Amino acid sequence: MRRAIPIPVLALALPILQAVAFQDVRSYGAKGDGAAKDTAAVQAAIDAAANAGGGVVVLPPGRYLCGTIHLKSNVTLYLSAGATLAASPDNADFDPYETLPFKSVSDDETTYFHYALVAADGAENIAILGQGVIDGNRSRRHGPKTIALKLCRHVAVRGITVKNSPNYSVSFWGCEYVDVDGVTVLNGYADGIDPDSSRYVRIANCFVDSADDAICPKASPSMGMDQVRPTEHLTVTNCVLSTNANNFKFGTESSGGFRNIAFSNSAMFARATGRHAHSGISIESVDGAQIDGVVVSNVTMRDVMAPIFIRLGNRGRGLDPAVPGSIENVSMQNVTATGATLASSVTGIPGHPVRRVELDGIRVTAEGGSREVRGLDVPEAEAKYPESAMFGPLPAYALYARHVEGLAVRGFESRWAGEDLRPALIFDDVRSLELDGFRAESAAGSEPAVWLHNVVDGLVRGSSMGPAQHFLRVSGAQSNRVNLLANDWSRVTEPVIYGAGVARSVVRAVGNITAPEGAGR
Repeated sequence: MRRAIPIPVLALALPILQAVAFQDVRSYGAKGDGAAKDTAAVQAAIDAAANAGGGVVVLPPGRYLCGTIHLKSNVTLYLSAGATLAASPDNADFDPYETLPFKSVSDDETTYFHYALVAADGAENIAILGQGVIDGNRSRRHGPKTIALKLCRHVAVRGITVKNSPNYSVSFWGCEYVDVDGVTVLNGYADGIDPDSSRYVRIANCFVDSADDAICPKASPSMGMDQVRPTEHLTVTNCVLSTNANNFKFGTESSGGFRNIAFSNSAMFARATGRHAHSGISIESVDGAQIDGVVVSNVTMRDVMAPIFIRLGNRGRGLDPAVPGSIENVSMQNVTATGATLASSVTGIPGHPVRRVELDGIRVTAEGGSREVRGLDVPEAEAKYPESAMFGPLPAYALYARHVEGLAVRGFESRWAGEDLRPALIFDDVRSLELDGFRAESAAGSEPAVWLHNVVDGLVRGSSMGPAQHFLRVSGAQSNRVNLLANDWSRVTEPVIYGAGVARSVVRAVGNITAPEGAGR
């Protein structure tokens, strides 16, 4: 059937054409009454559009109950305002898991893409557009994916609402040239939007509300460990994220690597369940992934446990032997976090440091209240699943860094809502450290605000704090070449203290402001 395309479809789908072939699913027998199964009718409309060389399949207002429908090349699925494509409550109405030529080490949700409501495999020039709703139609996790696209190219998902998903809400693996814009995810029981082993991806202007990770780029070994693909050339911007888990995270599926990724201009908060989200931003390599070139900017978050979590580990899933990957060239700027309950952390493992990390303009208000002062005996946990609480309570309340090479922390501000006796910042086994412009309101008890342990080539410059006994502790036999320049310690009793066996000569202090009776320089 060929008609003049309605104005909304014209504007969203093919704005350069005056008319386009389109298929109304009701013309193929769809009832849209929420009771009849409309799978065959919707699929017939898609097939007709594909056989005609392409077109738009329109769902008018109504509730269309369906099992798996297969989107095909050159076809746009358009959901009108008032239209809902709802998953059948019968799992038998969906395609089974596809047969793979290898044994996956990932879970079923990550591995399979055919068990889905809207599925496409190897399609090109496809789109899902409109003001309508795709409803996963479940009340708990485990079931078919809602939108699952595999090995597709030139994909657009725009404007729609996806809700009640028992599996990943919007998921694509091995795809290229993907544009997700203005999508709303509501009440997702699993992840919200997951680009997996995909490249040239844009995610913008989305609202995501999910029980599990909100936006979770992956690099899963879904082609076998000998054919892993990176996720690369990805931008995420202008999003509002709400979750019980991690707001923006990649790395728990970290076989193929991550390159050239930008995340910006977004707000995060915990779901209204009385719980904190696990993390705001998590960057993880634990299965051999090479992570290179990540920038984060202009992000605000509230009620997340750990604002920033960067972890290089060696779980080595699917690898024999397990071999650590790498994390390098990460830059975060202008991040504000309120209500944090765990310190942010940047951690590598012995012999495999995280490299070249920049944290600039980070402002953290911690809930605080810890009366326990801990030592540096934090477990390495090299093979443990990566998550922000994996080390237990950390000895710092704002930032903990260990096994890092090339770390710049500039304009970092920390405060607590409840008095906390721990240091604000701890740097352990860090080479080439720049701490510039650190601000702390005050320090409780006798612990310093900053603790450097086995830091080589460190610079602490332009930092200041409110009333305190100590500003800095330097410890560790490997500490060397620590420079203190132009810091304001005018309200600190004894600015610098030393651990046992640390020679005063490893520290060089120039131009610092001290109280009239200041000592320990």
